[in-house]
Amino acid sequence: MNFSDEEIQRYARHILLPEVGGTGQEALKNASVLVIGAGGLGSPVALYLAAAGVGRIGLVDDDVVDLSNLQRQIAHVTARVGQPKVESAATAMRAINPGTRVDCHNVRLAADNARALVRGYDLVCDGSDNFATRYLVADACALEGRTLISAAVLRFEGQLSTFRPGGPCYRCLYPEAPPAGTVPSCAEAGVFGAVTGVMGTLQATEALKEILGIGESLSGRLLVWDALAMRFHTITLPADPDCALCGAHPAIHDLSAHHGPAPALCGVPESAAP
Repeated sequence: MNFSDEEIQRYARHILLPEVGGTGQEALKNASVLVIGAGGLGSPVALYLAAAGVGRIGLVDDDVVDLSNLQRQIAHVTARVGQPKVESAATAMRAINPGTRVDCHNVRLAADNARALVRGYDLVCDGSDNFATRYLVADACALEGRTLISAAVLRFEGQLSTFRPGGPCYRCLYPEAPPAGTVPSCAEAGVFGAVTGVMGTLQATEALKEILGIGESLSGRLLVWDALAMRFHTITLPADPDCALCGAHPAIHDLSAHHGPAPALCGVPESAAP
């Protein structure tokens, strides 16, 4: 293992875990994760991945920090209002762990860059707040053979699932986006700030489990959380043999032909990938 004395001290509580140990910590150090959105979900994901010692983390977001973000987007602070979110989040991540490399992609995810961005990382965490981006990320991950951990929040509720290559994909769960106007955005319906923290932390946990190869994956399952009732339940997600993305005869080969404007969901910024 190629660890300095400072790294051994930093990751001591991980190394003590039999499921992680020195070998697992080295796997984290060698891993790369792409985080879509540096907002409500992306903030805890990025901070916990950096704290855990993931070697390289990419952030995709073209938005800037707004005062209204600070109620839930904990990677940002008042003094950085107006800064690009990727730069603000990177500052927070480097303050936690200067040994983690942070790639700032201050761009809007689009059909012409999604596959290249996804291809550059081992796995992807999606915290975007609109269906157009969610489908774009999901399709790019499936086409590039990358595991996707996807979370979403609205008001007091959240959901989370893992989509592995060869398993049920996002389109098995949601074949098509709902009609425009049927699902409100966070700006319209609101979101309880701590809910994004819980779901983003769960998302980071699943990403670390995938890198380490430990525990039971959420692949093939959808976790749903109702914060007001403090109730979790899990729904089995079977693969759809007729799925346009992963079915026996997939119809999606070119992202540019399948993506356009769609209604907002909720998760991070209100522009690019939140």
